[in-house]
Amino acid sequence: MRVTMILPALTEATSPLFRPIKYSLFPPLGLATLAAYLRDDDEVRILDEHVENIDSYVADDRPDIVVIQAYITSARRAYELADSYRSRGAFVALGGLHVTSLPDEAATHADAIFLGPGEDTWPRFLDDFRRGSPAARYVSTERTLAGLPPVRRDLIRRERYLVPNSIVVSRGCPHHCDFCYKDAFFEGGKSFYTQLVDDALTEIDRLPGRHLYFLDDHLLGNRRFAEALFAGMAGMNRVWQAASTVDALLAPGLLEQAVTAGMRSVFVGFETINAANLPGQRKRQNINRSYDEVAARVHAAGAMINASFVFGMDDDTPDVFDRTVDWAVGVGLETVTFHIMTPYPGTALFRRMEAAGRISHRDWHRYDTRQVVFRPVGMTPAELEDGYWRAYRDFYRWPAIWRGAAGKPLPDRLRHLAYAGGWKKFEPLWDALIRSRQVLRALPLLETTLGLARSGR
Repeated sequence: MRVTMILPALTEATSPLFRPIKYSLFPPLGLATLAAYLRDDDEVRILDEHVENIDSYVADDRPDIVVIQAYITSARRAYELADSYRSRGAFVALGGLHVTSLPDEAATHADAIFLGPGEDTWPRFLDDFRRGSPAARYVSTERTLAGLPPVRRDLIRRERYLVPNSIVVSRGCPHHCDFCYKDAFFEGGKSFYTQLVDDALTEIDRLPGRHLYFLDDHLLGNRRFAEALFAGMAGMNRVWQAASTVDALLAPGLLEQAVTAGMRSVFVGFETINAANLPGQRKRQNINRSYDEVAARVHAAGAMINASFVFGMDDDTPDVFDRTVDWAVGVGLETVTFHIMTPYPGTALFRRMEAAGRISHRDWHRYDTRQVVFRPVGMTPAELEDGYWRAYRDFYRWPAIWRGAAGKPLPDRLRHLAYAGGWKKFEPLWDALIRSRQVLRALPLLETTLGLARSGR
């Protein structure tokens, strides 16, 4: 059986000359995980449109099954590819966040759609397909990572990615923020579950080099699992990055154990500096928590912070952009990711805004967190977009980067300058390295930079 798996490019990542580096960071682990369920005699290929032009291959491709993973801003391209393959007689399977959010829309472009994670539905589909009786819709209800086959990393062309050593050892998140696009993906079953610790450690052991990046939504979400994982990693001499929440980073001892096991950077969803915004978005893990304390604890432990902020919540006014940047620079955050609040379909936020008549349109390719697709309360759409872009410019100005690094011990200051500068100032260089297939030569530098810390950490 011939199987083609495709990750279509997001709308904002389709420039033939340059694309933001974040779209070339990680390989498509979800598709590589599904590929692991195929038989040894099946022929399978993974195509990632973020790092390669796939048009010429697709034009002549004649698989038995084509699997396409759709995100909201890649939906138009996903449907275009699906329709093309169906016209040539291929069986088209569509899955991903957008398909789960809008199944009826996706079903018009597919022979089978998959709602939710695929560990239980994909093997069932393969059995049905081989028997000649596949269903039109598969809905995930059984949530477990026990017995997960090894990810087909042999199908991933490591030289095309800045962080080929990405890994996922859990699914979902224990929290249910109103604006979270992934929350609806896990409805109908467990919303957060982990691998067995020994299985996770085995997968880590398969990866070459020192540097890892955990793509889990919340690696510290189950304390018992996290502590056992970090204990098992303590002697592996790895350096790694992961995501966590404000409350977990304030939990006694957990952050320090993560750093001892090699964590050097953590993605944190601060989301807003306006405390009044938090209850309405069900961001309970941030309520009555000190952001200053989080920044101080992470830096004192010897790790960096990549912070997430969302602009345009109902209690935001035009001063929110400058106040957010001033705070982020003042506490020495190394990198930040700004977003315009986006009511993704399938979320509680979308339902609430739709009921209030605040959704401006349904052009899904514009739901990229860079454009305003709803009617804000505290400012105009133009003010929101202008403020978003200004925040990025102001945070990543060299004077702001220098100010954020000031006062830190020398190794931490060097890491700050390397990461804050490298993330935005040197994007064309990273893009050139990836396109020239030379990115693997830069990985030792990345590992060395990550490894810099105080007191030999």
